[in-house]
This record gives sequence, structure tokens and C-alpha cells, in this order.
Amino acid sequence: MKKFNQGFTLIELLIVIAIIGILGAVLFVSLGSPQADARDSKRLSDINSLQLALELYNNSNNEYPQALASLVTDGQIGAVPVDPQGNSYSYAVNTDPATAYHLGITLEDTAHSALSGDADANSTPTGINYTNGFPGADPVYDVRVGS
Repeated sequence: MKKFNQGFTLIELLIVIAIIGILGAVLFVSLGSPQADARDSKRLSDINSLQLALELYNNSNNEYPQALASLVTDGQIGAVPVDPQGNSYSYAVNTDPATAYHLGITLEDTAHSALSGDADANSTPTGINYTNGFPGADPVYDVRVGS
């Protein structure tokens, strides 16, 4: 009478582990794009929230703040939004009085549809000072208010 060994050989187990590893890697890579899109959507939403808070500040003070932190201290927004990856939102404003600003953030998707309709720093309002490091060029999503 013959005994039949039940189970898998070492080769069979290694092949199954390799296939699972390859499928996992493909899945991991394919999830990268939707995550980047979600982060970009949050950035665009944050820009809209900041724009609303800036307009509320302007209605109360007849000028835009010199720093985004002023929106919190004046009560227009609970907290300045934080980029999902820790980057800061760029903000530049003209002075005396502050009647115009640029506001922007770098997007991960360099071909994002929002970039085709943004202001870019080449449409500089009069008197804006970029010494605080406002980047402006794509892939920065840039909104401009004032002249």
C-alpha cells in the first residue's frame, strides 16, 4: 500500500508567494494615482476655503491680511489649512493698502485641469512683493485677486 503525502512542495509554495507579491506590487502602484488625486482635491478645497476667509477679512478690514495666520486671529477661519504632505500654501500680498494677493499650492498632478485656468504669477497685480518665496509657475495652482 502506497502512502500519499498530502501538502504542497516547497517549489509550489514559493511560486504562490511570488505571484501574491507581484499582484500586491501592481495593486500598490495602481493606488498611487487616486491618492495623489485625493490630495490635490483637498488642496483645491483648501484654496477655496482660504479665498473665502480672505474675502471675509477684506470685508471687515478693507484690506487683505499680510499673513494667513491673521485669518485665525481675526476669526475668519478656525485654522489655516495644512497641506496633506506638509507643504505650505503660498501667499503674497501687496502693501499700503493690501488690495491684491496671490494664493497658491503645488499640485502633484502636473496635468491637472485646474492648472489650465489658474492665474500664474505672470499675471502679477501691481505692487505684489514676491520676496516671501511665492513660486507661481505650474504645477502651482495660483489664484489672483485684485489689481
